[in-house]
Amino acid sequence: QVQLVESGGGLVQAGGSLRLSCAASGRTFSNYTMAWFRQAPGKEREFVTTISWSGGRTYYADSVTGRFTISRDNAKNTVYLQMIRLKADDTAVYYCAATAVRWGGVQVDGYDYWGQGTQVTVSS
Repeated sequence: QVQLVESGGGLVQAGGSLRLSCAASGRTFSNYTMAWFRQAPGKEREFVTTISWSGGRTYYADSVTGRFTISRDNAKNTVYLQMIRLKADDTAVYYCAATAVRWGGVQVDGYDYWGQGTQVTVSS
């Protein structure tokens, strides 16, 4: 079992930046592929980005490529999402997710563990 707790969300103006964190506990963090998803009001949860166990492989949704960066610190059991040049369309609840599978992919059902989410609101 893995417990995930997100933090760092908030209200920011368009063009601004935020860094989200996801602290993991319960199992060996470095054994898990990690990801960020987001869900806007009235929409389905969508993939944002994922990172491999070692951090050596990452993948991004087209909508965030070049603006968002995922990273992890296995010594701190934490994964990060650095977001820059935020847009109003980025407004959503952001969720951290984990899977013991070598590569979780872009589907919600590819991940076994989820955090409670953190709200990101971008004002235009």
